[in-house]
Amino acid sequence: MTTVLIVDDDQLMRAGLLAVLESDESIDVVGQASNGREAVALTRRRDPDVVLMDVQMPGLDGIAATRELTEASSSARVLILTTFEEDEYIFGGLRAGASGFLLKRTRPEELIRAVHTIAAGESLLSPSVTRRVIDRMAHQPGSYPGDGEAVGAAAVAELTPRERQVLGRLAGGLSNAEIAAALVIEESTVKTHVKRILMKLGLRDRVQAVIFAYEHGLAPSPSRLSS
Repeated sequence: MTTVLIVDDDQLMRAGLLAVLESDESIDVVGQASNGREAVALTRRRDPDVVLMDVQMPGLDGIAATRELTEASSSARVLILTTFEEDEYIFGGLRAGASGFLLKRTRPEELIRAVHTIAAGESLLSPSVTRRVIDRMAHQPGSYPGDGEAVGAAAVAELTPRERQVLGRLAGGLSNAEIAAALVIEESTVKTHVKRILMKLGLRDRVQAVIFAYEHGLAPSPSRLSS
């Protein structure tokens, strides 16, 4: 079972999310919270696999709650779900340690798939959000806080040539299947490379890997991204 905590200050929205998630027999909703403070407390008590986190809430908002959870080394992974597709929410959430970002207009089946993806240890962004992350990192390298040049350079030196190729294509927004096709290797091999890249660089997920790649010159140039 994949356990989920729903966090939203709108009772009707919580009820709708609950109905969608309960339609999947492999998902167990272990709690609901109406603000960030409740979310942090419930996460510590219930230890869900995934926290579906709204952004705009009274008291402690979703971004601050996400930061508090990730800094406390919670095993829960945060999937931000919001009405607003604005840079301050997208990058605020990613900086705080969120593993995914979806808009509330997402279809029910896509939401269920997203929850399973996040629970499996992957990261997930809606296509429009992915494009904005990549575009911003391509045109404003270094705009996202990183680990420092010395640490980054040492970590990069640990990557094999193939791992650098995989990381570059990952930073270009390619899926595992697309990377496999581009490099003429098996998709399972790509997954293995991605796991090793994350381990060597000390990163949590693919989102952080994209950010790292742009910070350290391992990503495609903006001209290649726009072609």
